[in-house]
This record gives sequence, C-alpha cells and structure tokens, in this order.
Amino acid sequence: MPKLLFTKTAHQNLEALQKDSGKKKVLKAVLKTLAFMETNLRHPSLNAHEFKSLKGPSGEKVFEAYAQQKTSGAYRIFWYYGPEKNTISIIAIIPHP
Repeated sequence: MPKLLFTKTAHQNLEALQKDSGKKKVLKAVLKTLAFMETNLRHPSLNAHEFKSLKGPSGEKVFEAYAQQKTSGAYRIFWYYGPEKNTISIIAIIPHP
C-alpha cells in the first residue's frame, strides 16, 4: 500500500476543510477518497487521470482524483508518485479549477 505524503499546501487545504463546519460533507468525501488512494488507486470512483497542465517539482506527471462528482465546485485531489517508492505526494485538495 502506498504511503500518502502531504505538501504544506495540501495539509493546509485539509485543515481548512476540517475547521469549516459547513464543509462536513466535503471533508467526508475527501477522507473517503484519500482512503481509496491508500488502498486502491484504480478504484472507479476516483476517476484518476493525468492532469497535463501541472508537473511535480522534478517534472513528475501530476494526477487528479475526484473526491466529489456532479456537484458545483466539486473537490479534487491533485497528486504525483514519489519522491520515494510506494509514496504518493498530495499537492492540493481544492474545488475543481
């Protein structure tokens, strides 16, 4: 199982969701998505795919996973493989850009 590492930005994004009582539904969806990412990156609900307009700090491919679908401002999780083997770096947890 991969280990999840959070960038400072992603950590701040998650903390902001945890502190906002109006975002409980979003937080639940994000936590569920992160759990799937740790256990099964091919889970259909993740809808994970490459996000071509971003690159990781060393030029890594960046991917997008869906935390919500068919919702206005649906949340997405952006991530890349690395920097170590069996590690996924979470870049951001934000509403769909």
